[in-house]
Amino acid sequence: MNKKTVDDINPQGKRVLVRVDFNVPLDENCHVTDDTRIRAALPTIKSLVDRGGRVILMSHLGRPKGQVKEEFRLEPVAKKLSELLGKPVSALKDCIGDDVKAAIDKMQDGEVVLLENLRFHPEEEKNDPEFCKQLAALGDMYVNDAFGTAHRAHASTEGVTRFFDTNVAGYLMKKEIEYLVQAIQAPERPFIAILGGLKISGKIDVIQNLLDKVDSILIGGAMAYTLLKVKGCDVGDSIVEEEKLDVARDVIQAVEEKGVDFLLPVDHKAAADVKDGVTPQTISDINIPAGLKGIDIGPETVKAYQAKILGAKTIVWNGPMGVFEIPAFADGTMQIANAVADSGAVSIVGGGDSVSAVHKAGVSDKISHISTGGGASLELLEGKTLPGLAALTDK
Repeated sequence: MNKKTVDDINPQGKRVLVRVDFNVPLDENCHVTDDTRIRAALPTIKSLVDRGGRVILMSHLGRPKGQVKEEFRLEPVAKKLSELLGKPVSALKDCIGDDVKAAIDKMQDGEVVLLENLRFHPEEEKNDPEFCKQLAALGDMYVNDAFGTAHRAHASTEGVTRFFDTNVAGYLMKKEIEYLVQAIQAPERPFIAILGGLKISGKIDVIQNLLDKVDSILIGGAMAYTLLKVKGCDVGDSIVEEEKLDVARDVIQAVEEKGVDFLLPVDHKAAADVKDGVTPQTISDINIPAGLKGIDIGPETVKAYQAKILGAKTIVWNGPMGVFEIPAFADGTMQIANAVADSGAVSIVGGGDSVSAVHKAGVSDKISHISTGGGASLELLEGKTLPGLAALTDK
């Protein structure tokens, strides 16, 4: 990666403004239920603390839409971070203003504070120049370790960087970029992409960009039924993006022109209703009868996909193969997760549902890299420039 990192700065005695991604789930009692993203930021925070930096963390949480909402306060996150870090972390009551400045002025070397939810201010998502200036005034140097928001040109990810001479990447950002860029630019082959999820509209640009780069693309999830329909297959009552059929047709045409190995389901698990307690039928055919919805890939598709996966050297996976949240409909996704784990390939899993799937399958420790940024990883796979990354200082 050609961007400067935390290793290129000396934080001793400096106020270090650090954008992290602490957008974590909370339960009804405001307890953090999944601390993965907090743990992912620990190496950067510890490095700055151990070298005498005064660490000022900033993050968003949820979608408060520019309003103060109690359920989106970051105090529970500060408590969890304090536990994991083994030292006190103060949760401030706002992210700008005189009280915030006063608290930061009192900080000693090695101390950590967490600003209040950035998105309580509408100016954050608007990348408002005055808001950027106020945030920047809190620090002497800037670190971005929030890959999950790097695709957003927000005040805390892009605008604030204009007020610092040097803007550097944290260790998590560095790791994310190295894995994803390496996979795209210089993968060990065979290189396969596994794409699933609900809508083809969210994956069109990814498919188009990967056609010149991968050896095989394996398709699952509801997006497969839109593609199967344009190929003339019966998809029963499966979810189809009718308004995207022309786009899907273009994708199929591009695949045929490029000659890419492009696998769609050849059989299915289907049901009349998608809910707990329903036992799916196995449809041993590419066509799905009327009255049934495709909810998972079938056993022959699993075998075909496993063969590709187990022969791969680099794998990128984004999107589940079916409605894996319901145990009876999860078999295809679970089998793919296990195959990716057993492949021995460099494996990169991104997107919240795919990440949940590898955790649910109990194989997360066998995945080379689990991305913390679904949208950001997708945009990198699409070949797009991430504003939060572009704003960092080149080496």
